[in-house]
Parts: sequence; C-alpha cells; structure tokens
Amino acid sequence: MNRLAILGAVVVVALFLAASSFFTVHQTQQVLITQFGQPIRVIQDPGLNMKVPLIQNVIAFDRRLLDFDTAGEEVILGDQRRLIVDSFTRYRITDPLLFFQTVGATEQGIRGRLNSIVTSALRRVLASETLIAVLSAERGRIMGEINRQVNEEARRFGIEVEDVRIRRADLPEENTQAILSRMQSERERVAREARAEGAEVAARIRAQAERDRTVLLAQAEADAAILRGTGEQEAIGIFAAAFQRDPEFFQFWRTMQAYREVFSTGESRMVLTPESDFFRYFRDMPAREAAPAAPAAPAPSPAPAQ
Repeated sequence: MNRLAILGAVVVVALFLAASSFFTVHQTQQVLITQFGQPIRVIQDPGLNMKVPLIQNVIAFDRRLLDFDTAGEEVILGDQRRLIVDSFTRYRITDPLLFFQTVGATEQGIRGRLNSIVTSALRRVLASETLIAVLSAERGRIMGEINRQVNEEARRFGIEVEDVRIRRADLPEENTQAILSRMQSERERVAREARAEGAEVAARIRAQAERDRTVLLAQAEADAAILRGTGEQEAIGIFAAAFQRDPEFFQFWRTMQAYREVFSTGESRMVLTPESDFFRYFRDMPAREAAPAAPAAPAPSPAPAQ
C-alpha cells in the first residue's frame, strides 16, 4: 500500500509538473518568460510552448490596439485663449521586454505615464496655435504633430502610439459668454457693412433708372413734338388746299364751326352790333314767306227753346 501511495503521488506530481510545463500563446497575445523575476525570453508567435515549472512564470501582454482616454485639461492657446481639451489615445505594446522593464507586468502602469506624455504634448503644440486653427481643418495637422511627439516619448516604454485625437474642445464657462458677445458684435458689424453696401448699390441703381427715365421722357417728348408739328403742318396744308379749291365754302364752314362753339352751351353773351360780319350769314338768309291764315270755323247756331 505504501508503494502504491508513493507511486500515485509521484504520478500526480509528474502530471502536475507536465501540465505546468506547457502553455499556449493566443494569437492576440505576446508572452514574456521570467525566472525568479528576471526576464528570460519573449514569445510573440502563437502556439504551444514549454517552460520550466515552478521556476519560470508566464506574463502575457495584449498585442491588440489599446485605448486610453485622458480627462479634460485646460490649456492656453497661442492667442492667449483658454480651452478645455478632452483627448483619447490609441497604442499597442511592441516590445514586451522593454515594457516590463520600464512599466511593469500590467497595463495600468503605462496609463499614468501616457497621461503625462499626452498632456505635455497637447500643451506644447496648442501653445503655438490659435482657436480658429484648432476648430478648423488645421486640426489634422495639429493632431499629427501631437501624435509624433507622443510617439517619440512613448517608444522608450516599449509601446507605439497609433493615434491621438481631440474628442472635445470647449471654452471655459466664464469665457463662453464673452466670446459669444464678440462673435455677435462681429456678425452685426458684417451685417451693417452688407446693408450699407446694399444701400449704396440700390441708390446707384435708382439713380441710373431715374437718369434713364429722364432720357426716355425727354426723347418721347421730343418725338411727340416732332409728330405734333408734322401733323399740324399737314393739317395746315390740307386746310390751305381746301381753301384754295372753294374759298367761299371754306369760309362758310369755318363760320359754322364758330357758331357751334359759341352757341352750344346757350349761356354765351356777345356784345356786337347786328351789322357785325359775324352775323352775315344770318342777315343774308332770305326771309320766309308768311303762310296764309286758315278761315275761321262758323259758330254753331243756338238750339231752339223748348
């Protein structure tokens, strides 16, 4: 019995040691082997591997892209404006040995260092930029410079920074109202200039229209005067031709027109002698012969008395 117990214990220990000797490296991991706390080797290829049981330890690091978010930091821009910047960082562990030697066996150790590196780079780069540049298409160039500086400092920890981005850039509350007031004043100034330019253009258009109107009216009046003169000239020619063909009838017709204009209302008064030439056609009219009076009807005879 004692031999069987000893043999079973040896088998159990052997199985335990064999199980402790093998480990698997996942495709999303990279492994650092340490012996008594000292790094021995790095395994970055996935698969089944061996180690010395009870002596060597396996420390796994994620080889995927990792995230790190920084809290909002207040920075001073190049135009002396204050801005609260909230950023995030994407990085990966490229050298597990250097990472273990400088940071430690966990990813928590790198977060504090990344926070100081990213914050310092943000302050250095944004200190030479204006608010308009940060809020415009220039942000890509600014973030590229921040990413370059952060990556240069982060390489000494065995990591590579893939990207640094500003998630949010807000003005401090005490500066927001002042900036909004300045923006409103600027917009009002632009609006006043636009209205003044519009009024100037409108006045110019009205003056041109008034000038064109005056020219058109003058030209129309000139054309009308020419037409009236031509018409009067033709009328005079027609009257003259008619007078030459029958002067007596023409004189009679003109006199009849004068009679119509004078006596049409029935309220005209004229102080003239009967022998005036104006009434010559009244004097020259032949006197009408008086018609014979009709014989008077005989009076009825009185009725006989009853």
